[in-house]
Amino acid sequence: MQVKGAMVARLTRKKAANMHIIIVGCGKVGHTLTEQLVREGHDVTVVDTNERVIADMADTYDILGLCGNGASHRVLMEAGLQTADLVIAVTGSDELNLLCCTIAKKGGNDLAAIARVRNPDYSEELGYLRRQLGLSMIINPEMEAAREIARLLSRPQALAVNAFAKGHAELVRFKVPADSILNGRRIQQLESILRFGYLVCAVERDGSVCIPDGSYTLRSGDEITILASARDMHRVFESIGMRSNAVHSCMIIGGGKSSYYLARQLLEQKLEVKIIESNSVRCNELSALLPEALVICGDGSDEQLLREAGIETIESFVPLTGLDEENILLTLYAKRMSGLKTITKINRIAFNDVIEGLDLGSVVNPKYITSEAIIAYVRARQNSIGSNVESLYHMFDNRVEVIEFHIERDAPVVGVPLMALKMKDSLRIACINRGGKIIFPRGQDTIEPEDTVIVVTTHAGLRDISDILR
Repeated sequence: MQVKGAMVARLTRKKAANMHIIIVGCGKVGHTLTEQLVREGHDVTVVDTNERVIADMADTYDILGLCGNGASHRVLMEAGLQTADLVIAVTGSDELNLLCCTIAKKGGNDLAAIARVRNPDYSEELGYLRRQLGLSMIINPEMEAAREIARLLSRPQALAVNAFAKGHAELVRFKVPADSILNGRRIQQLESILRFGYLVCAVERDGSVCIPDGSYTLRSGDEITILASARDMHRVFESIGMRSNAVHSCMIIGGGKSSYYLARQLLEQKLEVKIIESNSVRCNELSALLPEALVICGDGSDEQLLREAGIETIESFVPLTGLDEENILLTLYAKRMSGLKTITKINRIAFNDVIEGLDLGSVVNPKYITSEAIIAYVRARQNSIGSNVESLYHMFDNRVEVIEFHIERDAPVVGVPLMALKMKDSLRIACINRGGKIIFPRGQDTIEPEDTVIVVTTHAGLRDISDILR
């Protein structure tokens, strides 16, 4: 059964679609991907077995929907497999996603395929599966979320931490405390405090976001984002009087896939890990899989149990239950403990304004992590003039983009001093990675072939380094 949105609107779009993309599976990730890809002008077709969901998405996003099994060759052909550039399979079944991509690769015309695979049994084999099945990407949202949480625990004062330039540079967002040395200082005055390479990329104040120049004056309560080399980032916090040491212990509530991936990473980093899980069978499984962790069988929302488990002495607290509401309430309770680093996983974004007003600290959203990795791939696959998108990160509710470009020899910006480039407003060349050396460029510096360049901008949809020019 096909469900069509407002077809007249589709035909009268001002901007032509760039790629034809088939998304199989209309859950949280499918919705997020569809929203972002339609916003960027792509021609999206969604496939799902739930007729009501398909109808809702067709009407909401003005796209073509198809009700059926996405692993069926016939259904994929009806969805336009012969003209598709990319198939993304994000159903709830790993095996179905892999089968869907395999069938699409066999029946399509030189298309790319991306599968979501979440089962820990496959976590050590993702590279093998990708190569053997000829897939462009296999992504595991829970594993990627666990990596982001582990980075946050290494920078306890940060609200968000993202790695760029193959881990050589870090983008860190934090709130300026009332007693901070930053309060009342212009950005150009920070050089007397931060005596190493850095860039203040963006500032959010009272709901407004800007990419500041040197005359911008910081205030307490501002959320600022700073880019620095990974080895210097701890000096950023030390220089402004904020604790920069990584935590040494963590309490995780819930024993699902995300908890397993996170605990495994933290144990490899020699952290003390406690997991509270209510299902006794799952507790036994986790105890066998993670013998170095302390697994406690009980209700993670029981205040008495949390105290007995040591919440008052633990250094970090991460609720990873399947319920956003429970995660939020647990975080609000844990934040009453002095000096405790909290990270909240949220899968849905209902009542976003309310959530932002709760002061939850760091928030991690697996579907957005997955979506951004796929969007970065889509932009990289499109025709580029001298560059390729390596990574992509959205900040401040999609109002700021951070894009990493790999520079080819024929890029129009190569060899030109930055001061001579006529760049768009609200855009910064944040840094240049040249063979592992992080350069925070000045006007006389140039971009060279094989560099990777990190751009921060409020302009949406940059796909090529040439897009930074007016």
